[in-house]
Amino acid sequence: MSNEVIVMKNISKQFKVLNRHEGLKGSIQDLFSRDYKIIKAVDDVSLTVNKGEIIGYLGPNGAGKSTTIKIMTGVLEPSAGEIFVDGRMPYKDRTANSENIGVVFGQRSQLWWNLPLIESFNLLRNIYLVPEKDYRNMLELYRSLVDLEPILHKPVRQMSLGQRTLSDILAAFLHNPGIVFLDEPTIGLDVSMKARIRELIRGLNEVKGTTVILTTHDMGDVDALCKRIIIIDKGRKIYDNDIEHLKSYFGSYRTLRMRLGDDSWVEQVIDEKKTDVMHVMQEMQKEHKIKDIQLQEISTEEVIRKIYEGGESA
Repeated sequence: MSNEVIVMKNISKQFKVLNRHEGLKGSIQDLFSRDYKIIKAVDDVSLTVNKGEIIGYLGPNGAGKSTTIKIMTGVLEPSAGEIFVDGRMPYKDRTANSENIGVVFGQRSQLWWNLPLIESFNLLRNIYLVPEKDYRNMLELYRSLVDLEPILHKPVRQMSLGQRTLSDILAAFLHNPGIVFLDEPTIGLDVSMKARIRELIRGLNEVKGTTVILTTHDMGDVDALCKRIIIIDKGRKIYDNDIEHLKSYFGSYRTLRMRLGDDSWVEQVIDEKKTDVMHVMQEMQKEHKIKDIQLQEISTEEVIRKIYEGGESA
């Protein structure tokens, strides 16, 4: 039996966008215009995701991440190529595909605003026809992973942002889907709640073997959860491998941190093949008193930023 749960082969998605004209006259002209341009949101992307993986699906704004996810979930039909999710073409069999996925997108809650969380869970159990025994087992699993009781009987409208996010993630896993899509699950949360969310995602993945597709701009999420990352930019896949392999391309890069006389810290990423660290420090000392120095390996965040900026080809 194949271990592949998502297979994309040369997927492309194009949109036809009207070239709009300015002013009232232009608006009237646009009503009858056939002046369109073609936008390639996804351009010949192929990838395979195996059961139980947590994939970091990364890219700058407008790179094509959301379009790809909508194709995977069956919301959009690709313009070209083939996609199979658990052996199905998601856009042709949206109902069956929806039964086997969970989603948390853009903090758009799937919970009922005025109802206690347990009532939302009960409604979702009925929608997805979850057997009573399986439902009870999931609640027990949730209790083993998080402190569920303080929020279980609390109306969603009275929850903090962190509690709502945590609840939405629990709701996404409730019907035991094979794949869960998480879009920026820790955005806007404090450090403590981010850690709880990450522990919850990791725990559910380990216990249930759920495949997780994570889109995020928070590299803390990536470092904590993902062994493999896929980077897309301008609609094209530019990297698909593990994080350590990616960092090996930047092996000569270091982050130089210096604490100045006013106790402020400054950081600079240095390529030691091209720039001497001592030279940078000497130049800085001409303008500032340096009280402390730290030389660190380049972080995942810095690596991703340099790729986005076109500083190195992966």
